[in-house]
Amino acid sequence: CSSHSSAPPEIRKFAVKEMGTPDVRIDTRLNKAVWAKGVRNVPYRMRVRLSRKRNEDEDSPNKLYTLVTYVPVTTYKGLQTVNVDEN
Repeated sequence: CSSHSSAPPEIRKFAVKEMGTPDVRIDTRLNKAVWAKGVRNVPYRMRVRLSRKRNEDEDSPNKLYTLVTYVPVTTYKGLQTVNVDEN
């Protein structure tokens, strides 16, 4: 019986699709939120923030990486995609 959660790989897949960077890093708070209810009761929805950052590690083949962070929300009603400029 395989009751392993596929949430982290799904988050990774979503981030790659949206941001186009193969290097995806999941924040520890997001990971804790995913696993908060255990392996079998994974949350149906999560609000996440995707930020594309420049890679500090010069040896890496990818110049950019995506950091996925958790955004706690009370309700999912009427949420839209919001682009945030971090300059």
